[in-house]
Amino acid sequence: MDLLDAFDTAWLEFDRRVHRVREDQWGEPTPCTAWTVRDLVNHLVGEHLWAPWLLRGATLAEVGDRFDGDVLGDDPIAAWERAAAESHAAFHRPGALDGHVDTSGGESPTTDYGWQMTTDLTVHAWDLARGIGDDDTLGDELAAAVYERVEPEAAGWQGSGLFAAPVPVPEGARAQDRLVALLGRKP
Repeated sequence: MDLLDAFDTAWLEFDRRVHRVREDQWGEPTPCTAWTVRDLVNHLVGEHLWAPWLLRGATLAEVGDRFDGDVLGDDPIAAWERAAAESHAAFHRPGALDGHVDTSGGESPTTDYGWQMTTDLTVHAWDLARGIGDDDTLGDELAAAVYERVEPEAAGWQGSGLFAAPVPVPEGARAQDRLVALLGRKP
């Protein structure tokens, strides 16, 4: 699965879960222990508000704090729809994946940034599903592609606060379970 196929699939997985959040579920906990459903969606909306700027070559300093805090307002689903549509269009713009973007870790190839965003969408689709009691199944192809991309880097993330420590899974576990366990979630 190439990057844009994985991004599109993960984007749809998260989008599907956002549209299933009931009004009484925004305060529910998620597997990201510090985040409620609303906090988790706010995080993804913020990330997707940043994407068009970064993919156009803006620096972190140029973007500044414009997307800090609550970016959901009174209509979290509409906020997601707007940010997601702009981010999706930015990633699909011709040449968007050919350069570099400014990230908190320094300058990175846009393909690395794309996989970071894809990973975020994938694992948080699972988190959101768990938070709202929805089906948490991710496609095997998506889970395998993201796992393959993340696994070599995961050891370097330990202690960074990005993810909790990996959770053991049985040998032969399906790709989705290996992925979420690698990122500190109990399948």
